[in-house]
Amino acid sequence: MDVKKFLLSSALAATLGTSACWAAAPYDERQTTIAPTVTSASCQTFCDSGCGGCGGCDSCGGCDGCGGCDGCRGCDSCGGCDGIGAGCGESLLGYGFVKRSDDCFDDFISPMTNPVFFEDPRTLTEARFIFLSHELPAALGGNSVQVYAMQVRAALTKRLSLIATKDGFIYTQSPVLDSGFADIAAGLKYNLYRDVARGRLFSVGATFEAPSGSKGSLQGNGNGEFHFFSTAGTRVGARSHWLIASGIREPSNRELENRVFYLSNHFDRQLGNRPLYAFTELNWYNYGSSGTAFPLPIEGGDLFNLGSPGITGHDLVTHAIGMKAKPRRNMEAGVAWEYPMTARQGLMANRLTADLIVRF
Repeated sequence: MDVKKFLLSSALAATLGTSACWAAAPYDERQTTIAPTVTSASCQTFCDSGCGGCGGCDSCGGCDGCGGCDGCRGCDSCGGCDGIGAGCGESLLGYGFVKRSDDCFDDFISPMTNPVFFEDPRTLTEARFIFLSHELPAALGGNSVQVYAMQVRAALTKRLSLIATKDGFIYTQSPVLDSGFADIAAGLKYNLYRDVARGRLFSVGATFEAPSGSKGSLQGNGNGEFHFFSTAGTRVGARSHWLIASGIREPSNRELENRVFYLSNHFDRQLGNRPLYAFTELNWYNYGSSGTAFPLPIEGGDLFNLGSPGITGHDLVTHAIGMKAKPRRNMEAGVAWEYPMTARQGLMANRLTADLIVRF
């Protein structure tokens, strides 16, 4: 990229209120800089022969013009900028307790289905707006339910992040349910393994869901639910990614809520050099206990924990297909269609999910 192009894009970024690190290059060029062709060995060699002696960082996190080793903001093995806030300030908006997102994995996209529990393994600072609409079974009067929610994640260090995964408002046309507020869940996520050169991540975490929602909306039951999870991701070839997460939802009172184990998978493929991704996702829920709080043996799925009787050992499997767009490095929007693959559908006959993520 020549100097004129860089100055022009930087001026445009300033006009739009966007960091030059996000806007200094066109999308396909930014993607190329974080392709998985970089290896640890070549990274270290590059640092030893060039960047290692520069002793500083330019405005976009490279080593004084050397461009960094992993192509985004430095490379851990080279002692570089480490991917969190380097070159653009260590903290968000000048507040030291919230860091910028790890942008060395910006070619990844976040999963969409099982939205409360399928956690992205990256350390992120973001706001995620979610809309869900799915049909209800005849046992609950049919019709449909919509959910309007916003998740928040905040990087506290380069590996530790605060995650607020559930909130929002539930609106329904069902004659036997009421519209009302969802429960609130929040917790912590910690990145245990991060290989920038190979594009691999592994994180663990836990959240607690407080029974703060509206009982008429099938929320607010029980004494709270703990969620313990692990999540991982890797690049597959030059333009694909695989994410996998597993966890257990452990209620404080198993009479009032069910114990649930889940396994979620996501696979995506970038469509050429365009900022578009096609993806597929598969979710498996296994019910480890039965309760007495709900009158019918119906599985709650991801948004509800009903405390239903007679469902121990039951499985619910759903499949989804969708598309996501990343018009800018710090923004993505997507839509997915999800449907049950098992005879038992629980509370979901089919579901439409849409989200918009703004990352900092």
